[in-house]
Amino acid sequence: MNGLHIFASQIWIIMGLSFLKSLNAEERRTLKLHLAYSFIEGILAGVIVLNEFVFIKSLQGTGYQLSVLFQFSMMAFLLLALFNAFTDQIRNRRRMLRITAILTRIPMLFLFFFPRSYESIVEQPIYHYVFIAVFLVYFLANPVIFPIINLLLKQAYRHENFGRLYSWGTMLKKITTLAVTFGYGLLLDKDHFAFVYVFPVIGVLGIVSVFLLSLIGDRENKIITTKQSYWKLVKMSFSRMTGTLTKNRPFFDFQTGFMLYGFGFMASVSVITIFFDKALGLNYTSVAFYKNSYNIIAIMLIPLFGKIIGNIDPRRFAAISFISMMLYILALTFTQWIPVHFEIFGITVYYTLIFYVIFHSVFAATMALLWSIGSAYFCRKEEAALYQSTHLSMVGLRSLFAPLIGMFFYQTWGFTAAFVICMVSLLIGSLYLLWSEKNIKIDAKPD
Repeated sequence: MNGLHIFASQIWIIMGLSFLKSLNAEERRTLKLHLAYSFIEGILAGVIVLNEFVFIKSLQGTGYQLSVLFQFSMMAFLLLALFNAFTDQIRNRRRMLRITAILTRIPMLFLFFFPRSYESIVEQPIYHYVFIAVFLVYFLANPVIFPIINLLLKQAYRHENFGRLYSWGTMLKKITTLAVTFGYGLLLDKDHFAFVYVFPVIGVLGIVSVFLLSLIGDRENKIITTKQSYWKLVKMSFSRMTGTLTKNRPFFDFQTGFMLYGFGFMASVSVITIFFDKALGLNYTSVAFYKNSYNIIAIMLIPLFGKIIGNIDPRRFAAISFISMMLYILALTFTQWIPVHFEIFGITVYYTLIFYVIFHSVFAATMALLWSIGSAYFCRKEEAALYQSTHLSMVGLRSLFAPLIGMFFYQTWGFTAAFVICMVSLLIGSLYLLWSEKNIKIDAKPD
């Protein structure tokens, strides 16, 4: 593991954080590993962010298959109760993380054997389903990894530093993501099947990143003296997660707002991917350009929002995030009516998409923090993993219907109707959270 520590230390030096002197020894060690983990995860994210466009453009998948691909990335969170019941009986979380990484990342190596031509893909559509299945397995790691990230970081970082330090990790991940996304987009425009070489590499990197995460200290490893039936544990897990909603009204309202936002988000993602390809005719480089543009601005905004999230009600913070998404979908919608654009270096730049980039940057910066740690502001530190598990389970619940409904709206009524329905859902979610903030206060230490 010495090599991993050396790599983490290099990331630490590069960042050159001026406030490190105020951190205690545990926070400093954790931040090294957190930043190294975030850097490698940024590489993975930079590749996977173009996954759906690869599926439509290179693999010639259908709209509903695309919805299922996105759906699987979210449906995995429905398994949180089952995973929680299992992980509660695990004495060594480090070992569990490492096994999870190996089992869920290794299948990406199989993509190396995919055909390198459109003709072969069309003749053997089984590859569409293999591609989807590989990433279903990949996303199955999230219900294990994400809650543990919150637990480990909440244990190691003091409350007053939690938002800021988490935002630095998020910022590093985004910097890495945008650089990789742009380079990957250029590569795909030269070879639409370059993904068959890239995915096996990031599969290996995915294992390394989780191994880094597993090096963070876990103060809550405990000796289990009694054994209970698995299904009893599952029932207890469901009961605990349900309790976070029934006994904590502010958190219930937070999740209600997120349900409305999540419907708008999930129903629009695949439709937007098709819109970029079919309505605007963008190439890989152009798509990468737009994703990078809003991420560059988001990176500059994340430290600001990292401070803000700890100083205002998280429901108001969420409303800001939801409204920004509503506005970027609105800008996208106007592009089909005002298709004025120019081209530079192979990139098609639409003037209306400048507003899309601006509002999407606010959304990306706020949601990166809100989605990951927003739930932690409704509970005590020892409850952080439970609350995040509940939050992510709700993500899985809405994924059962939202992506396919969004595709149905598009297939039945077209882009405009689908986008308008999503915007209305986002607006209602924002207004509900603002009402909740005004009328129901958060208990600093909910029972």
